Amino acid sequence: MTILLIAALLPAALLMVYIYKKDKVEKEPIKLLSNLFLFGGLTIVTACIAELLLSMILGIVFSKGTLPYMAIENFLIVALSEELGKYIVLKKKTWHSPQFNYTFDAVVYAVAVSLGFAAFENVIYVLSGTLGTAVMRGLLSVPGHAIDGVFMGCYYGIARKCRGYGDEEGAKKNLIKAIVIPVLTHGFYDFCIDISSNAGIFFLVFMVFEVVVTFVAIKTVKKLSLEDEPLDYYSPDDNMMM
Repeated sequence: MTILLIAALLPAALLMVYIYKKDKVEKEPIKLLSNLFLFGGLTIVTACIAELLLSMILGIVFSKGTLPYMAIENFLIVALSEELGKYIVLKKKTWHSPQFNYTFDAVVYAVAVSLGFAAFENVIYVLSGTLGTAVMRGLLSVPGHAIDGVFMGCYYGIARKCRGYGDEEGAKKNLIKAIVIPVLTHGFYDFCIDISSNAGIFFLVFMVFEVVVTFVAIKTVKKLSLEDEPLDYYSPDDNMMM
């Protein structure tokens, strides 16, 4: 069991170290990152409850295994429940934090939350499976959550920058993107796996998709790391909170 537990947690730990090292200007406090990781992991509870209840309702409307059922389940139930939970933790814990003072911080925070979820989820799957399960999830599922976190953090950081400049409309639009883009990538990932059992071509689509989003995520991390810049922290809400 110890080996399986290590195998379940190691991918998330390695990816977190990678993102942490990419934060070149000012490292984020370990305590803050630990809290984000922990609370991100706890969102698996709310996600499971939401997915269970909504899937029951969905089963009344559509037959399980049909295309509409799989599309709605993967995009609007599973992906939305999980990514929205991560986003709420991210926003509540960091939006007004004085530590959130550089653009790349958003990526570090979002990935920490996402990997917290991925680690907790991985432990559940791996401890009820085998070492092979750990390897496959370590290569696909955990990096998938990290990639979703990169995209969430990218737009979350842009939103915070817009807010600093007083661009409320830009902030709102990018906060919406911070949810929508990860939901789309997450949902498409799950949908391709789900439907590939009925249509093998979707497994090929899934593999191409994985290569593309991984490449884009790595390029995004490198770009945002190199272009990291300070944020203006002044906003009307800050005065109200003081």
